[in-house]
Amino acid sequence: MQDTMLKLSNAALHDLPDGVSGPNYDRSAIKPGIVHIGLGNFHRAHQAWYLHRLMQQGQALDWGIIGAGVRAGDEAQRQRLAGQDYLTTLIELDPKGRSAEVVGSMIGFVPVEGDNAGLIAQMAAPEIRIVALTVTEGGYYIDPVTKQFDARHPDMQYDAAHPDRPRTAFGAMIAALKDRRAIGTGPFTGQSCDNLQGNGAILRQTLVSLARMSDPDLADWIDANCTFPNSMVDCIVPATGPKELELVKRFGIADAAPVTHENFRQWVIEDNFCAGRPDWDKAGATFTDEVHAFEAMKIRLLNGSHQLIANAGEVLSVEFISDCMDHPLIGDFVRKVAKTEIALQVAPVPGMTPAAYVDLVDRRFSNPEIIDTVRRVAFDGSSRHPGFILPTLRAALAKGDPMDGLALSQAIWARMCAGTREDGTKIAPNDPVWEKLTIAAVAAKNNPQIWLEQRDFYGDLADNTALQDSFRHWLSLIWSDGLEAALRTYLQG
Repeated sequence: MQDTMLKLSNAALHDLPDGVSGPNYDRSAIKPGIVHIGLGNFHRAHQAWYLHRLMQQGQALDWGIIGAGVRAGDEAQRQRLAGQDYLTTLIELDPKGRSAEVVGSMIGFVPVEGDNAGLIAQMAAPEIRIVALTVTEGGYYIDPVTKQFDARHPDMQYDAAHPDRPRTAFGAMIAALKDRRAIGTGPFTGQSCDNLQGNGAILRQTLVSLARMSDPDLADWIDANCTFPNSMVDCIVPATGPKELELVKRFGIADAAPVTHENFRQWVIEDNFCAGRPDWDKAGATFTDEVHAFEAMKIRLLNGSHQLIANAGEVLSVEFISDCMDHPLIGDFVRKVAKTEIALQVAPVPGMTPAAYVDLVDRRFSNPEIIDTVRRVAFDGSSRHPGFILPTLRAALAKGDPMDGLALSQAIWARMCAGTREDGTKIAPNDPVWEKLTIAAVAAKNNPQIWLEQRDFYGDLADNTALQDSFRHWLSLIWSDGLEAALRTYLQG
């Protein structure tokens, strides 16, 4: 570790430590063009990085990012980033060696307010042409089974009743679009960057459906004029904690919000932008009309496998994803399910077969430099299992394909949600509906069907006798003989 830490700021960019690259462009010349809501680690390591790379080529200086958030906790992030001129140190964790660069494509952050007035005004500004979001898979107010808009949710009821002072990002976007229509600024593109299949279509559904609850004419205008490109985003980005804060110091930089990431990125985007866009393809992104196939491969094989790993790791007290891949049972379990069950339900994409993608994911998850916790990956299973695993399970059942490992994954999720590990330690709540899940998981110990009867997740899958039988077998075996015995039985089958 270096003795003197360089506090990250615009003034410090000319004095970055040896080996740390930074912006070669004049940040004072950047003009805003994008508002990004939900400015966490993933956005800064992914979308902001692509834009930074374009700016390094002397392009896209009129597409600067203004960060935003709608949760009270987002204000702390705003203050951290404002204190360092909205710069971020990205640390690439390559097994061949670590490297660092400072990214400067973000130029501001809207103060977080209860009525979102500042955010609405910023999105209504004529120079803003894209409003992007990373608000997690469960943040779009959709029913996990039907995938339809949940108009009964209290947040949606509130925003519909108070459209001029909404509490959600979607209500704020609608209010801004209302202002833009009134003053003739025109529409903006709504760009979801979350791990949802058809994320652009889902964003359109949420925005138009919410607008229709209070202003049908505005809803029609949004539907007819705004665009919502589907996209697939991919990069493993761990949460920032003490280890990451210590790691950035080894590069000689004092950064209050550094980001670590793997040495892999992918961004596949539908080219459907009503008010222009940066040329992200010149920085490595892919524009295509076949986003759906890329989404399906990534969501089912990578995100789905992530849940298999994390739930098993939590139950067996394995803290990190790479250690789970080294575990002789967890790693082999994930590999077998991915190759012999999930891959059967995934179509190839240009340049990549499902089998090759399984191998790519295996290498990425096994990267020992990525200190990614099972707790982070397992968070919000009530959104991630219905989004990442259950569609594959449904497809396998419909075709009569192998699905025992997928059923086992649901039994492992149920065992994890009971709230204890096999070593007796407690699993802290890790889901927005953790209490509900725990009640069902404990009851399912004696009656496994109770878990499947959570129809807000499983829908009519709860009635499938093949799933019932397999799930009952695995959950009973886990409770009687332990998860390792269940994994061993599956691997030997």
